[in-house]
Amino acid sequence: MRFGVLGPVTAWTAAGTPVAIQGLKVRALLADLLVHEGRPVPADRLIDDLWGSDLPGNPAGTLSAKVSQLRRAFEDAEPGSRALVQSGPAGYSLAVSSASCDALRFSELVAAGSVDAALALWRGPAYADFADFAFVETAVARLTELRLTAVERAELPAVELAALVKEHPLREGLRASYMKALYRAGRQTEALESFDELRELLLEELGLDPGPGLVELQQSILTQELPHARSNLPAQLTELVGRDDALAEISSCLASSRLVTLTGPGGVGKTRLAVAAGALAADRFADGVLLVELAAVTPDALSVQDALTDAVQVALELRDAGSAPAVDRLAAVMGTRLLVLDNCEQVIEDVAALADRLLAAAPGLRVLATSREPLGLAGEVVWPVPPLEVPAPTLEPEEVSGCSAVQLFVTRAAAASRGFELTAETVADVAVLCRRLDGIPLALELAATRVRALGVRGLVARLDDRFRLLATGHRGAAPRQQTLHAMIDWSWELLSAEEQTVLRRLAVHADGCTAEAAAAVCGEPDVLDVLVRLVDRSLVVPVDGMRYRLLESVAAYCVEKLRAADELEEVRQRHLLYYVSLAESAELYGAEQGRWLQLLDDDAANLRTALDRAIATGQTELATRLVDALAWYWFLRGRQLEAMRALEAVPLGAWRVGFMYLLGDSRAAAERERWVDSADARGLWWIAYAASDAGDLAMCMTLLERALKGFDDDPWGVAAVLLARAKHAHVRADLPALFADASESARRFRELGDGWGGLQATSWLGAHAELVGDFDEALRLHQEGAQFAEELGLWPEVAGALGMLGWTAIRQGQYDVARTNGERAYRLATEQGQRATQSLAELVLGFAARRTGALAEADARLQAMIDWSRKQDEPALYLSLVLVELGFARELQGRCAEALELHREAYQVSEEFESLRGMCWALEGLAASLPDKTLGARLLGCAAATRATENYLLAASETFDVERAEAAAVAALGADAYAAARAEGAALSPDEAFTLAEMFCS
Repeated sequence: MRFGVLGPVTAWTAAGTPVAIQGLKVRALLADLLVHEGRPVPADRLIDDLWGSDLPGNPAGTLSAKVSQLRRAFEDAEPGSRALVQSGPAGYSLAVSSASCDALRFSELVAAGSVDAALALWRGPAYADFADFAFVETAVARLTELRLTAVERAELPAVELAALVKEHPLREGLRASYMKALYRAGRQTEALESFDELRELLLEELGLDPGPGLVELQQSILTQELPHARSNLPAQLTELVGRDDALAEISSCLASSRLVTLTGPGGVGKTRLAVAAGALAADRFADGVLLVELAAVTPDALSVQDALTDAVQVALELRDAGSAPAVDRLAAVMGTRLLVLDNCEQVIEDVAALADRLLAAAPGLRVLATSREPLGLAGEVVWPVPPLEVPAPTLEPEEVSGCSAVQLFVTRAAAASRGFELTAETVADVAVLCRRLDGIPLALELAATRVRALGVRGLVARLDDRFRLLATGHRGAAPRQQTLHAMIDWSWELLSAEEQTVLRRLAVHADGCTAEAAAAVCGEPDVLDVLVRLVDRSLVVPVDGMRYRLLESVAAYCVEKLRAADELEEVRQRHLLYYVSLAESAELYGAEQGRWLQLLDDDAANLRTALDRAIATGQTELATRLVDALAWYWFLRGRQLEAMRALEAVPLGAWRVGFMYLLGDSRAAAERERWVDSADARGLWWIAYAASDAGDLAMCMTLLERALKGFDDDPWGVAAVLLARAKHAHVRADLPALFADASESARRFRELGDGWGGLQATSWLGAHAELVGDFDEALRLHQEGAQFAEELGLWPEVAGALGMLGWTAIRQGQYDVARTNGERAYRLATEQGQRATQSLAELVLGFAARRTGALAEADARLQAMIDWSRKQDEPALYLSLVLVELGFARELQGRCAEALELHREAYQVSEEFESLRGMCWALEGLAASLPDKTLGARLLGCAAATRATENYLLAASETFDVERAEAAAVAALGADAYAAARAEGAALSPDEAFTLAEMFCS
C-alpha cells in the first residue's frame, strides 16, 4: 500500500489501483495518521482533530467505527493491508515508510540533494483536501517550506516559478531562481524588472533592501555574465501534425527516465518527433538541449568512438583536453542537459557504450535517442514511434478528417497545390491513399508533392500499380519499409534524368552541403534549379536556407542507386577533391576569419569524411594538403585531439610538435628537435607559441627571433611574433616591452581584421594596464575581449578573459567579484580543456581564499597547483607567484619554516624566468617569515627600491602582507633601527639580498 499527501490525500495498492475510502471523517482519519508519519496518536487527540467541539454522542465508539471502516477499505483493496492501521496503549498509528509515503520520500530526497526527483513527487498543495483542518497546518507549512527550498536549488523553467513568486513575493531565494530562469530563457529585461519589483516590495513592506547575493545576481544579468543554456535545436519550417499524444507520452518518459529511445523504421518521423520533444522539454534543462546528428558517423571512420565524441564536442562547442579521456570530459560538462542522439543505428554498439558512460558519470544528464533498434542499456525506455493514424475502411467520410495521417497529407498537399482541400469528392481517395502508405509521414509527404500534377485519384491508381510491381522485390524488408521503399522508388521514377543524377550524387555528402558543393560533387554546374525542384518534391531538405541535405532513408536509397550506376567511387573522389580545395581556400588569417570558421564548422562532417577517405585509400598527397589546411582551424576551434589523430596518420612535423605541446605530451621537446631545423617561419612561430606555457622561454624566444626574420613579407606573422613576445614580457614583468609589443601586435591585427589575434593582443594590453594600476582600463579591455570572443565562438578565450577579470579584481581587493569570475572561468576552462586558463582561474580562487581568511581552502588550492607544476619538465609560468602566496598562507598559519622554503623556491624560479617582479614578491615573503627582523627590514628595503626603480606597482590589496612584515620589524627593532636596516637593504641588489637570506637559512 502506498500513500500520497503531496496533493489530495490518496492511497493506492502496490499495483497502482486507487483505494476507495468512503466518508469524509474516515479520509480525515487517514490524513491525521499520515500527518504523524507512523507515530501513535492518542484517541483523544484524534477525536479533537476530527470533530472539535461538535462531538458525536459516543466519541470513542464513533472513532473506533471509523478506524474499522478505514481498515476494511484497505483490506478490500489489498488483502492483508488492514494490519497497516495499528492500535496500542499510546493510540492509533499507520505503518508507513519513505518507500510507501510520498511526504517521507520527499523529505529524504531533499535532504540528499536530489531536488529534481523530490519535486517530481509534488502533485499540488500538501493535504489539499484537508487544508481547513487545524491538525494539518504544521505539516503543510513544513512541507511547503521544504518544497520552496527544493525549488530554489533546482533548475525550473520560468513559467513554473512565476506562480510561486507571485505566491511568495518577498522570498529572495525564489526570486533569484526566477530571475535566472528568465535570463536563461532570453528574457533579460523581465529578469531585471522582477528584481525592481522585489526591491520596491521590500522597501514598502519591511523597509529593507535586497540582500547582497540578489544584488550581485542583478549585476551579473546587467552585464550578461550569467551563462545561457546553449541549445542547438533547429527551427522547424513546417508544423508537426498529429503527434500531440506522442509528444505528451515522450515528455512523461523523459520526466521519469534518463534514457529514452525512439525506435521505428525510416521515414516514420523519429527525428522530427525527437526535435519537437526536445523543444517541448527545453525549459526543464538549465544547460539546454543538445542535438547531435550521427548519420555522418559511419563504421568506416578511422575511429568510431573518436568520431562520436568529436560530434558531441562540436555540438557543445568544446575544445579538446590534453590527457583527460574525451568521454570523461563530456560527462563533466553535461550538467543539467538533454542530449538528443539522432540516427544511432549505423554505429549502435558504439553509441550505446558512449551513452552508458555519460549517463553513469553525469547525474543531471538525460538522453533521448533515435534509432531503428534500441540501445540495449539498463533503464532504457524504448518508445516505438507509431505511424500516423489511418482511417479504417468502415469509417464514415465525415470522420476521416480526424485521422492524423489524413491531416498531414492534406496539410502538405495544400502547401504543394494551392486550393487543395478535403472534400466529399476527395475524401475517399485520400483515405485509401493514407492506408496504402501505412501512415508513414515521409511517404505521405512525398505523395503530397504530386497532387498538383496527378490529383489524388491519379496518385492512388499509380500507387496501386507501384505496390503490386514491388510486392516481390523487397520481401526481406518489414512491410512498412517495403511501403517506404516503394514510395521513394516511385518518386524517383517521376524525376527527370538530370534530377536523378543530382539526387543520387548528393548522397555522398555527410550532414548536407552547400549549392556550390553540390555543383562540384555532382558535376552539374547549374544545380541550384534542380535542388529547388527536389526540395519541392520533399526529397531534399533545405537547412538554414543555405544548405541542403537528404533525409536518412532517401540517402540510403540513393547510395544504392550510385552503386547501380557504377558511380560511387568516382563521386566520392570528387567529394574528396572538393573539400580539399575548400579547406585550402579558407581565409583563417584575417578579416574573413569569423565567416570561414562558420563555413568550416558547417562542413566539419564532410571534411572528416574526406580525410578518412584520403587516408583509407592511401592518397597521401591529398591527405597531407587537407591536414595542413585544417590544422589552424582545429586549433582555433580547439579540436586538438582530432588534429593529433590526423597528424598521427599524416605526420606534418611543425604542426605535430605544437599540438603535442598543447596536449602536454612529454615527447614534445624530443619531437621538436626532429623538425625545428626544417620548419618554415610559421612553423617556428607555431612551435614557440604552443610551447610557451611549458616554461622553456629561452628556447621559445630563440625560435621567435628566427621566425621574425622569415616574416619580412608576412604581416600576420610579424603581428603573431609580437603577440608571443608580449606574453614573455609579461612573465618577466618587463612593462615597456609588454606595452610596446602588445600595442603594435594589436594595431597590426586590427589592420588585418584578424579577430583571434586582436583578442590575444588586447588581453596582454589588459594585463599591462593591471600591472601599472589602471584597473578601470584593464576591466574595460578584458570585458571587451570576453564579449568579442563570445561573438566569434572562441569559448577558451572567454574563459581567459574571465580569469583576467578575476585577477584584476584580486589586485583591487574585490575578492567576492574575483571569486565569482574565477569560478566561471574555471568551469568554462574545464569544459574547454584549457589547462593554462584553468590554472589562472585556480590561482584567482586560491588568492581570494587566502586574502579572505579561508586559509585551509587557500592551502589546498595553491598546493595542488604547485604539485601539478612540479610534475612537469619545466616550471609553469605561474609557479613563483603561487609559491609566494602559499608561503604567506603558511606563515599566517604559524608554519614559518615551511613558508621560508616556499619563498626561497619562489625566488629561484623568478630568477630563472628573469622576473624582477617575482623576485620582489619572494623577498617580501621572506621578510615576513624570517625571525631575524633586521634581515627582514633589509629585504623589504631592497624590494621597495627595486619596485621603485622598475616602476612595479604594489597594489593596495598587496600592501597588507608588506605592512604586516614592516609592523613586526618595527615592533622588534624600533622605528629608528628599522629605518636604518631598510636603508641598508635599499642599496642591495635582489641577488645580494637573497644571498643574505640564504646564509641565514643555511
